[in-house]
Amino acid sequence: MKHLRSIDELGLDGLTGLLQLTDHMAEINQRPVPKVPALRGRTVASLFFEDSTRTRLSFETAAKRLSADTMTFNVSTSSVNKGESLRDTVATITDMGVDAFVVRHKSVGIPWQISQWTSASIINAGDGAHQHPTQALVDCYTIREATHAQNFSGMKIAIVGDIKHSRVARSNIQAFTLLGASVVLVAPPTLLPPDVSHWPVSVSHKLDEIIDKVDVLYMLRLQSERMAQGHVPTLREYS
Repeated sequence: MKHLRSIDELGLDGLTGLLQLTDHMAEINQRPVPKVPALRGRTVASLFFEDSTRTRLSFETAAKRLSADTMTFNVSTSSVNKGESLRDTVATITDMGVDAFVVRHKSVGIPWQISQWTSASIINAGDGAHQHPTQALVDCYTIREATHAQNFSGMKIAIVGDIKHSRVARSNIQAFTLLGASVVLVAPPTLLPPDVSHWPVSVSHKLDEIIDKVDVLYMLRLQSERMAQGHVPTLREYS
């Protein structure tokens, strides 16, 4: 697999394989020197066009623990502010010998577009309200560890909150159902996508109605930075 742009690209075998590999990496992280030579001689560039702390630093830490060299692209001090196009930015960094880009962008589909402009591998760290596959991998591993389940067959997971604007919710639905779980979305109608009836999920508008019927509650924050208008009367009423 050259790219990781969505959970769909992994498939069940790829997803379960990565979760099993994570067991090995978790053991490595406990060592006095948590480092392996898997990516020695390779360069990973972080291409973040949205603010990030945990995701960006997690990727940089992971790359270094795999012995890769890292490059961090800072939009605020880059030639983007002088009018350089995204395509030219990607071409410039690619020519520096980059093997992989970790991409976060506010626009849907940018990781797929960038993969047409470079021979490097693309890892999607979030594109608009579309996909965030690596967060879904972390969430699957966390649930797997908490429940001691090798797969999610028979498990019922509730995703609660701002589904409409959440790229994490979309990736998690793909991952959870791929592993065999049934998923229920819990949100007021204003925080649900208009096409949710076509998703492989059930829907509830009241948490109290489902809380005793699920094995896992996955809570989402309000994505206020993606909201063009108010979707709930007040935060207090929503909570």
